[in-house]
Amino acid sequence: MVRAEETLTGYSPDILTDGLNVVFCGINPAATAAQSGHNFSHPSNRFWSVLHLAGFTDDRLRPDQERRLLTYACGITAVVSRPTTRASDVTAAEIHAAAPLFEAKIRRYAPKTLAFLGNRAVRVLLPGVDLRWGRQPFRIADTPIWLLPNPSGLNRSFSLDALVAAYAELRHSAQLKPTVDLS
Repeated sequence: MVRAEETLTGYSPDILTDGLNVVFCGINPAATAAQSGHNFSHPSNRFWSVLHLAGFTDDRLRPDQERRLLTYACGITAVVSRPTTRASDVTAAEIHAAAPLFEAKIRRYAPKTLAFLGNRAVRVLLPGVDLRWGRQPFRIADTPIWLLPNPSGLNRSFSLDALVAAYAELRHSAQLKPTVDLS
């Protein structure tokens, strides 16, 4: 059996390959993801439901099926690799320190779109830039940027319907074929 501290130190949030349409990017992995070994694994996180309802996946994936995202040309990464209980536990200094490796990773995999889940990491990486939800007028590592609301259960300022609408807008703008009939 793997001890919790081994899981925490050996966990990588990346679900990546070359040529993805969208890479969903968080600030860092949640402690629950590190403990389970799977992204967005906390029961209150709405990520998997939102992806399905927005048409990115045929069915609602479970956290342990996260690698199936690659078959939908989607991936997952984080700016900072250190797991925390809350994203607010990640300091601006950690984000700045992680930026060169993060940018190299995005340049290496070259997704068509990098979708940040929440805007805090972008605010730290690019201070003074006017941020709004949706497509951004700038790039990181030559990759177009999109800002989406964070699907965390802690982010209750966005209803499930509002999250689905925001994510579906990305799917439509990226001209991604829906995987489910949304009519």
